Amino acid sequence: MADEIHFKILRLLEADPHVSQRQLSDELGVSLGKVNYCLRALVEKGLLKANNFKNHKNKSAYAYLLTPSGIQERASLARRFLKIKMAEYERLKKEIEELGLESSKDKS
Repeated sequence: MADEIHFKILRLLEADPHVSQRQLSDELGVSLGKVNYCLRALVEKGLLKANNFKNHKNKSAYAYLLTPSGIQERASLARRFLKIKMAEYERLKKEIEELGLESSKDKS
């Protein structure tokens, strides 16, 4: 689960480094505390760099920039999730086909 949230955070931040933690929370459907915890973990791992805008009217505004390691990790997570989603797709496709066969037998 943490890998999935980390992947989604990295993907969203790559698209918009200025997105707020509240926006991330809303987008991901997780608590603001969870987003903050995950962002700190990603910064500690060296996958993100947090830049504070001291001249910004909102002194707590940050831009979260993916580091080269962060870009590599996002790509690695994307490959893993693609494999997982493809396996889920194949399983569901097989299940739908089986249900279709059962349905056609019931009609006979």
